[in-house]
Amino acid sequence: MTHRFIPNTDADRAAMLKTIGVASVQDLFRDVPASAQLTKINLPRALSEMELLNELNAMATRNANLNEHACFLGAGAYNHFVPATVPHLIFRSEFYTAYTPYQAEISQGTLQTIFEYQSLICNLTGMDAANASHYDGATATAEAAILAVNAVPGRDKIIVAPTLHPEYRATLRTYLEGQDVKIVGDEDLKLPLDAILKKHLDDKTAGVIVQNPDFLGAYHDLKSTADRVHAAGALFIVNAYPISLGLFRAPGEYGADVVVGEGQSLGNAIAFGGPYLGIFATKEKYIRRMAGRLVGQTVDTTGRRGFTLTLQAREQHIRREKATSNICTNQALNALAACVYLSTLGKSGFKQVAELCYHKAHYAAKKINALPGYRVDLKKEFFNEFVVECPAPVSKINAALESRKIIGGYDLSRDYPHMKNAMLVAVTEMNAKEQIDQLVKTLAEATSSKRKAKSRK
Repeated sequence: MTHRFIPNTDADRAAMLKTIGVASVQDLFRDVPASAQLTKINLPRALSEMELLNELNAMATRNANLNEHACFLGAGAYNHFVPATVPHLIFRSEFYTAYTPYQAEISQGTLQTIFEYQSLICNLTGMDAANASHYDGATATAEAAILAVNAVPGRDKIIVAPTLHPEYRATLRTYLEGQDVKIVGDEDLKLPLDAILKKHLDDKTAGVIVQNPDFLGAYHDLKSTADRVHAAGALFIVNAYPISLGLFRAPGEYGADVVVGEGQSLGNAIAFGGPYLGIFATKEKYIRRMAGRLVGQTVDTTGRRGFTLTLQAREQHIRREKATSNICTNQALNALAACVYLSTLGKSGFKQVAELCYHKAHYAAKKINALPGYRVDLKKEFFNEFVVECPAPVSKINAALESRKIIGGYDLSRDYPHMKNAMLVAVTEMNAKEQIDQLVKTLAEATSSKRKAKSRK
C-alpha cells in the first residue's frame, strides 16, 4: 500500500521488513484475530480539491454565521470587532508556529510579546503581576481557587457566588474533586451574595469567588464585600469581563487579590467555542504560587534589555509530584492577539468600545422593557448584558428571531430553573441601532399573536 504522505519507498519498506524478519506488513498483525481486523473501509469516492471545498462551504452555510446574522448572544463569548492588525500579526509564521520559549536566547521575540501582554493585563486589572495566560476563563478560575487553598494554610473551603458562569462552576468542581476542598454557595441559586457570605464565611474559608459583571449581567460595588472577605482571612477572587474594565473600576482598586477572566473578547474570534484565553493576575505576594508561565524583563551581560521565563517555582514544570497545578503552558497565540488588540485600540479606543457596549445595551434594554409582556429590571446596574423576562418560552422566541436572521439571547432556565422564560441578552459595539430596533420589533411580533388570542377569549 502506498501512503502519499509517508516518504518510504518500496525498497525502504522491504529493507525494514527484512531487518525485523517479517515477510510482509500483514504479518505484523497475525496475532490479531481475522474477525477483529478491518481489511476494507467503505468510503465514498475521492473528491477533487474544488469539489471538497464546495461541499465544505455547503455544510458551513448551515451555521448561523455572524456575517449574515445579528448576534445578541453572549453568556461568556462575545462578538466584538477585531482590527485587521490582529490577524495580520498573529498569522506571521514566527508567531503562528512558535512553541515553548525555554531557550531564551532564541525566543526573545516570543518572550517579549508575552511580557507586553502581561503588562497590559496588569494595567487592565489593577494587579501587580499576570501570568502568560491559561487555557480559558474556566481553568483560570479553577487555578485561582487552588492558589487560595495553598496560600491560606489550614483552610479547605471555597465560597462561590451562584452568579459565577455555570460552566466555570462546573470546571471548578472538576478541578477540586478529590482534593478535600469544599465548594459552597453556588447551590443557593436564589440567595444574594451577602446572604451566602453570612451563611458560609468563616475561619475555614480560603477564598471567595465572584464574577463582576456577573453571569446575569449585573455589576456590583464589591468594596465592602472585599473588606468582609479579608476580615475573615480569605482571598477575594474576581472573575471580570475585560471589556467592561474600559469603563468600570479595575478589581484591584476595590480589593481583589486575584483577578481572572475570559480573554476571548480581546481580539479573539468566537470561533465556535475556542481556543480561548484565560486571564490570570494577582498581587505580588502570590507570584510564586501562580500556575503557568511568567515572563520577566532583565538585562544581559552587556546591559541590553532581555526577557526570560522567571519567578516560577520549578515544581510547576519539572518536579511534577510537588506541583500544585497541571498547567505549565499557555495560550501564547491568543495572548498575542489580546496584546495586539489592546495596543491597537489604546486607552481611548478601548474606553470607546466599552462605552459603545454600555450605551447600546441600555438603549436595547429600555426598548425591550417598553414592550407588552417583556420586563427588564432597569434599576440594576449592568454593562452590556441584561436579563429579559419574556411572555413565552425562550426557545419559541429565539426560533422567531432566527427566522429573521437574528441570534437571540441565552435561555437562563438551562442553568437557573427558577428563571423560567428568562433570556440573557448581550449587546456589543457590533450591533447597529438598526439591528437593535429589528430585535425589538421581532420580539414584539413573536408574542403579539399570543396576546391577541388571549384578548379574544
